[in-house]
Amino acid sequence: MDIEANLNSFAALVEIIAKLRSPQGCPWDREQTHISIKGDLIEEAYEVLEAIDEQDMGKLCEELGDLLMQIVLQAQIASEDKDFELSDVVRQINEKLIRRHPHVFGDAKAENAQQVIVNWEALKRQEGKGGESILEGVPKETPSLAYSQAIQRRAARVGFDWKDVDGVIEKLAEEVAELKAATEHQQRVREFGDLLFTLANIARKLDIDLEGSLRRANERFYRRFSYMEQVCRERGIALESLPLEEQDALWEEAKRSIEQ
Repeated sequence: MDIEANLNSFAALVEIIAKLRSPQGCPWDREQTHISIKGDLIEEAYEVLEAIDEQDMGKLCEELGDLLMQIVLQAQIASEDKDFELSDVVRQINEKLIRRHPHVFGDAKAENAQQVIVNWEALKRQEGKGGESILEGVPKETPSLAYSQAIQRRAARVGFDWKDVDGVIEKLAEEVAELKAATEHQQRVREFGDLLFTLANIARKLDIDLEGSLRRANERFYRRFSYMEQVCRERGIALESLPLEEQDALWEEAKRSIEQ
């Protein structure tokens, strides 16, 4: 294949990765293993999420390409080790999608999204992939807040859920009171975890992606605090020398300036 003449094809990407891994390829690429590039895979996934949060479609297109490259590279390493081929990856996901959507590719019925979820879990159990608990299958390396929402969603599928968000908010007040009442460090650690878990539940009930929401809050803090630092540099003032009241005033100025 003339790679440069077929840059819009998936086959070209596969061939490029194979060439990079070949004896005539790139020394760095040849050295990589499943483990060595695991962090890169996670990083690329987060960059995709960042592009989605920013609603930057050009950036999303680029970051999806970087993520796809990581997938193809992992498959190429497996192919060289005689573990599996990229075609096996594609075949298995195609088979799974068809098998778990019988309401699309078969005669089953699903009137709404909730019924699709119920059917999906039933099909997983039929495949022997349901595990002893419906909470199994959520990767342990998932960030803790996202993990909380994931296991809460799974519990809700079998009806173990608050009737409405008001009940969870009342629970939040209860958890705050328990945190305030805690006197020992380990007790505070426990109660703070319960508080975060309840916040994750509220976010789920309000259909808020907790990780995405917190990322955006982090970004707002970063922009506002950087504004404060820049203003202090322009005014010849050391930020740390200002009393808290003046720092708070600068913070409010940052909020007004940046959010406009």
